Amino acid sequence: MTDTSNDDAKDYLEIKMNAGWYMTITLATSEKFDKEYVEIAKERSGQKRSRFNLNPKYTKQLGEALIKFADANDL
Repeated sequence: MTDTSNDDAKDYLEIKMNAGWYMTITLATSEKFDKEYVEIAKERSGQKRSRFNLNPKYTKQLGEALIKFADANDL
């Protein structure tokens, strides 16, 4: 897993995948609703493909569920 410098790690994280793809996790703010959300996206060459917006209050639950899933499936 790679991430940006420690200064930016709070708001942005990227995970290197195969063939030049990255999974990016960003804390963003909606201009229309003025609310924060966590954007999880698949990105290559600066272009975002698949995006998923997550309410910040569910971020910890998602992380715990991913760890539980990985442990149960020996990943």
